Amino acid sequence: MARLLIVDDDERLALALRGALRRRGYEVAHVTTAASALASRHYDLVLLDLGLPDADGLDVCRQLRTSRDIGIIIITGRAKSQDRVLGLAAGADDYVVKPFGLLELIARLQAVLRRYRPERGLLVAGPLLVNLDGHEVLVDGRPVELTRKEFQILALLAGTPGAVVHRQRMVTEVWQTSWLGKSRTVDVHIATMRAKLGPAVTIENVRGVGYRLAPPAPTNGNLHAC
Repeated sequence: MARLLIVDDDERLALALRGALRRRGYEVAHVTTAASALASRHYDLVLLDLGLPDADGLDVCRQLRTSRDIGIIIITGRAKSQDRVLGLAAGADDYVVKPFGLLELIARLQAVLRRYRPERGLLVAGPLLVNLDGHEVLVDGRPVELTRKEFQILALLAGTPGAVVHRQRMVTEVWQTSWLGKSRTVDVHIATMRAKLGPAVTIENVRGVGYRLAPPAPTNGNLHAC
């Protein structure tokens, strides 16, 4: 499981962000000062605000980049183009301006994490998290028990949210055969998965083709600087 560190003296924003990320299966810690951030260890990615009480966030970014092999995403209210350039030049992997949408931030941190943790299989689609290595599924932080074949089907769907996974591909990769006859085995497994995953996760039937995991709906719930 990816370990994240939020470095921000805005307690309200950090609390909301920490809760949202934990519900999606991340381990999240929070500190409010540059000194605490530089003293912290054992994390994979830092979400770094620039307006810290004891140092400029750009200096913290430079020190983290030279001393750690981790992902760094700046989250800040500084929206000028020059600020973005300075942040990326200081070593940040990405630069996100407050207020930001949670789903956008998650997509960005996933992209950064893939650069630093490519060997670890973690699929996230909205409220759904699929841990390939740990054979674990969470929906809004709630563990969901799936059979081996159900897990394999879900992994195929979660690997490309919004894209159709052809029925024949499921048969080939999950059942290791090229034909199941007129059996409705795939449909039965999908129906059981839907019941277990609940309404927060939508698996759509594309008639005559296969199934797809509906992409997360857009949200207006931005996280703001206070």
